[in-house]
Amino acid sequence: MDEHTDNLTLARQACTATDWATAAALFDVVATERLTADDLAAYADAAWWLGRIEDTLRLNAAACDAFLAGSRPVEAAWTAMVLGIFHLGRGDEPQGMGWIGRAGRLLQGVPECKVHGYLLHLTEVEANLQAGRPGAAAEAARRTQDLGRWLGQPDLVALGLNGEGRALIRSGQVADGLKLLDEAMVTVLDGRLDPFASGTLYCHTIATCHEVADIRRMSRWIGLTEQWLAGFPAAVAFGGLCAVHRAQLQLLRGEWDEAERTALRVAADLDVNRIDYAAEAWYVVAEVRRLRGDPSAADAYDEAHARGRDPQPGRALLQLRKNQPVAAATAVRSAVAAAGPDPLRRAPLWSAAVEIAIAAGRLDDASDAASELAATASRYATSGLEAMAATAHGTVLLAKDRAEEALPVLRDACRRWHELGAAYDAAAICVRLAVAYRALGDETSAAAEVARAETTFERLGAYRQPPGSPDRLTGRECEVLALVADGRSNREIGQALHISDRTVARHLTNAFHKIGVASRTQAARYAIDHGLTAGR
Repeated sequence: MDEHTDNLTLARQACTATDWATAAALFDVVATERLTADDLAAYADAAWWLGRIEDTLRLNAAACDAFLAGSRPVEAAWTAMVLGIFHLGRGDEPQGMGWIGRAGRLLQGVPECKVHGYLLHLTEVEANLQAGRPGAAAEAARRTQDLGRWLGQPDLVALGLNGEGRALIRSGQVADGLKLLDEAMVTVLDGRLDPFASGTLYCHTIATCHEVADIRRMSRWIGLTEQWLAGFPAAVAFGGLCAVHRAQLQLLRGEWDEAERTALRVAADLDVNRIDYAAEAWYVVAEVRRLRGDPSAADAYDEAHARGRDPQPGRALLQLRKNQPVAAATAVRSAVAAAGPDPLRRAPLWSAAVEIAIAAGRLDDASDAASELAATASRYATSGLEAMAATAHGTVLLAKDRAEEALPVLRDACRRWHELGAAYDAAAICVRLAVAYRALGDETSAAAEVARAETTFERLGAYRQPPGSPDRLTGRECEVLALVADGRSNREIGQALHISDRTVARHLTNAFHKIGVASRTQAARYAIDHGLTAGR
């Protein structure tokens, strides 16, 4: 046995053992003319797991030609379909659809097989889900399951269950849909599927949990995916996809250093094979930087946008941070229109729209946004959506000077965020609770909530408006607003500042106009958010 033949034998054995790093290294030193069609396909597979996408595309194309030359249309169709998937992942739709079309043509006249099922899943289940046709997607997913059972292919059955589950979730049947997702993952956890199918199902499941804001389930599946990936140390592709989801969870939980490091680490790698995930990684980076007041947040949103990710609502919230509430309101309203009728796509936009509309003095718009968010949370009933809806409802009540009604709603929202480990969101609710307590004359409780919020913001490194005179406020107007936030009446403010009640009212009128609020409660929240306190 010569050196080349020996390396080839070892490469084949390494592929069988899913040791892709060893397999690729051995294939690299074997002369190309010695590789069979099966070797080329196995070499391409090993290269893909290692993140060598250019080699993967080249080798799969060669494998497709070799399979055709050997009159093996089923194998040729499989490699053509895989090429289509990889090109689509890179954002190259023309080549992606071209290869998928070739796969379908190669299967003409061939008895139904596994490749037919994968193409059905790709062209009808996934395509209909992306087009917002969950009913058609569910029907195609059930056909995928039937074909998988008839052929004895558990991967097709699992893909079909997962596709039907996601379709039901999109239709508002969340409980039934999540059950199907979990059922599909039983097959994965039993180790009955090949690694590519398993990784695909892990990613679909986690992405769906994130989409519906089922934070608890998302966290659980990320942990299980990382355990699975530990058995494949060279799994660059799926490892990167899972890392983006981990970064999303770290962002929510206030683990901002880790979130940014994780996202930046995988963004460059994913740029070459999954541009959609690279875009999401950049969005996570932008969100961390916005929350910390880092001016480079705008550049990170641009990076996400350049890769096809809508930079909203983050970019609108960044405009709000820059004291541009009207521009921010316009931007988020446009984003809602662009999102179409899908309530899940609109939910995070509506959540941001509540805060932005209140800052812009548009309480009716804030109420409308909170109402739609409440309807979405009621329909899908997941932990994250319910926390978002409670936050929006309580915030609108507070903005309408209905502090007594707002208080229990905000306390419920704070509890929900705390249970989800969302430290920043819980602290932001504490600020609102402080305003509500002060409106009710409970200064002790208000001070406790402010202290709790400030402790969290300090620990996270969250941006806080520095004390000063924002929005062209005069020094006296800042003093008046600080005392409003302290729960003082006009008479008490006048006594503290040695000015008349009429002068206090005039300063308040001017300040309200400059900061775009219409009530003392809104003014109090503005003062707390901008570091204007009686002791400043």
